[in-house]
Amino acid sequence: MAENRSVNGASVSVIVPCRNEAGHIATFLDSLWNQQISGIDLEVVLADGMSDDGTREALAAYASRSRRRLLVIDNPGRIASTGLNAGIRAASGNIIIRMDCHTEYAADYIERCVQVLRETNADNVGGPARTKADGYVARAIASAYHSPFSTGGAKFHDENFEGFVDTVTYGCWYKETLERLGLFDETLVRNQDDELNLRLTRAGGKVWQSPAIVSWYRPRTRLTALFRQYFQYGFWKVPVIQKHRLPGSWRHLVPGAFIVSMAALLALWLMASLTGSRTLSAQSALLFAAGTGLYASACLIASAMAAKRHGWVLFPLVALVFLVYHSSYGLGFLCGLLYWSLCTPTTANASAAFTQLSR
Repeated sequence: MAENRSVNGASVSVIVPCRNEAGHIATFLDSLWNQQISGIDLEVVLADGMSDDGTREALAAYASRSRRRLLVIDNPGRIASTGLNAGIRAASGNIIIRMDCHTEYAADYIERCVQVLRETNADNVGGPARTKADGYVARAIASAYHSPFSTGGAKFHDENFEGFVDTVTYGCWYKETLERLGLFDETLVRNQDDELNLRLTRAGGKVWQSPAIVSWYRPRTRLTALFRQYFQYGFWKVPVIQKHRLPGSWRHLVPGAFIVSMAALLALWLMASLTGSRTLSAQSALLFAAGTGLYASACLIASAMAAKRHGWVLFPLVALVFLVYHSSYGLGFLCGLLYWSLCTPTTANASAAFTQLSR
């Protein structure tokens, strides 16, 4: 491959937060060292969240036989945001690239990140959220993931979109940009990437997505795991909105609002039925049925469009996957409204509520 002169002289620190990744860490590092980095001075800073499954021993063994620059530091906070900040502070490179142990990266991922960062003059660059799914359920989850119906049209779910966006998968910044922003918010267990990009764009910065930056995220393989994941996303979106006094996008409010409206109609129907108010009972039942019917129809149409693109064999499950995406996020958001109305976000209670860092 021809030398990419646009990356020559770049000093890059890859930062990786992890916890209990003994089964994955060696494979991840092997793939990382296979990156095309001609002209790039590369180091890897791995912030370990006090692993107790043999991850540290695996890292020590790997470091002893590797000629690459691998720095392992402690992350006593045990969550991604504290690990990311520890990695940034320890990094010697002037360009920071965030990576994750459970994602696969194209061989030119680092090179492309540096190239796009330099050529676009954006403050943060990254690629779209591509998926690589194994098994029927994971394929159905991936199919729904790329549908605008599941995400409200978030651009980073579009594999072909290039241009300015609200947020990107992972990220690549100049270190001074992160320092100027104040790094990641350590009170957040989830959504810390989105929140940082929200601060960046509201300060006049730019986030650029390039399809040339290629990675593959492996979606959950069980609907219960997907429910927990998006419940957490909804739950942790609330303190982000509280902090900024405004949602990053109004689409974040839709699932919770829909659940509240449908629950209110159901409660109204039950109350009217118990009190003998036939008119109110009929009207509330009609509105509830109409809302349910419209949502079911939208699910079936979106499922057909997703199945047409990714395989009709997925059609029977995709509608249920959409329901899991929307209900889990909406319920998480509503629980977050209750929880965070009684509790102010701090690093301490961030560690107490939904603290699982690894999968």
